[in-house]
Amino acid sequence: MSLGEMATFIPIPGAFTLYAARFIDPSLGFSMGWIYWFSWAITYALELTATGLIIQYWAPQLDIGIFIGVFWVVITAVNFLPVSFYGEIEFYFSLIKVITVLGFLIFGICIDAGAGQHGYLGFHTWGSPGAFAPYLIDPSNPVAKFVGFWAVLIQAGFSYQGTELVGIAAGETENPRKNVPAAIRKTFFRILFFFIGTIFFIGLLVPYDNPQLLSGGSDATASPFVIAAQLAGIKVLPGLINAVLLFVVLSAANSNVYSGSRILVGLAEGNSAPKFFLKTTHSGVPYYAVAFSASFGLLAFMNESTGGGVAFEWLQNITAVAGFITWAWLHGVDSNIRHQGFLYCAIRW
Repeated sequence: MSLGEMATFIPIPGAFTLYAARFIDPSLGFSMGWIYWFSWAITYALELTATGLIIQYWAPQLDIGIFIGVFWVVITAVNFLPVSFYGEIEFYFSLIKVITVLGFLIFGICIDAGAGQHGYLGFHTWGSPGAFAPYLIDPSNPVAKFVGFWAVLIQAGFSYQGTELVGIAAGETENPRKNVPAAIRKTFFRILFFFIGTIFFIGLLVPYDNPQLLSGGSDATASPFVIAAQLAGIKVLPGLINAVLLFVVLSAANSNVYSGSRILVGLAEGNSAPKFFLKTTHSGVPYYAVAFSASFGLLAFMNESTGGGVAFEWLQNITAVAGFITWAWLHGVDSNIRHQGFLYCAIRW
């Protein structure tokens, strides 16, 4: 909401990095921009890794590096095309995701009501083993579940990063005074319905002590969506879910490069990054910014070695914390704009 207000009030490419520099301090715009860009650059590598893990569900004998390389080339090439082409691809990816989530919600209702091999489930998993899992300390201590909640919050925050992309694209949006507020409203209700609804039914269908969740496996068999289908006794569904998850991950990877490159453009406009990032093609694609952001996707090859995988996990946790820092400062910048006397009176939510 905060970023949506600022992006509607002053629609510029690069979005909040310039808002922070203009309304608070240039040093804040510099730090926020580079932290946020780093978050998306590392996330791109993570999504490329996920594509390989998903495909290994069907072909475990193939090396994950093959798929990382193939999809890195495809996604990077797509981001060199005009932004209208990017939007077209995202439209179809989003359509697939919406249909899938709706299908899973219907599936969850049916299985929970007794359509699966285990009969009626209801809220059984919330009673045994429970809705909250203990973590780190003695499970008999109620504080263990509180610690578990906060441990999961970091990963959940990482998954929710990207909801602010609607504000970053404001500078390239037609009639932002009308379209950005509408997009913000839709984003809120989509999160409420699709994200929360999906997690709700996963919690009902998959107990937290399921052996596959606790196996430490790094392939797609550890996905709660796949486990839910397997527990229901539907043999075809796990493969179908993985196919859809592949499209979801590719969509996320596509957004990573787009958002990262636009953040670099914003940094360059605010004199916080080299000016050559401002150079664009005739269709307006910042090709240097796209190439630099996409190059960090090659860090996904760190997963080819054991030690590199540990370091990559550290980077993932850093990006999750960076997302929380960015969200906090977005609200801070928005509050400071209001404190300075600027009113969003022309914005209709």
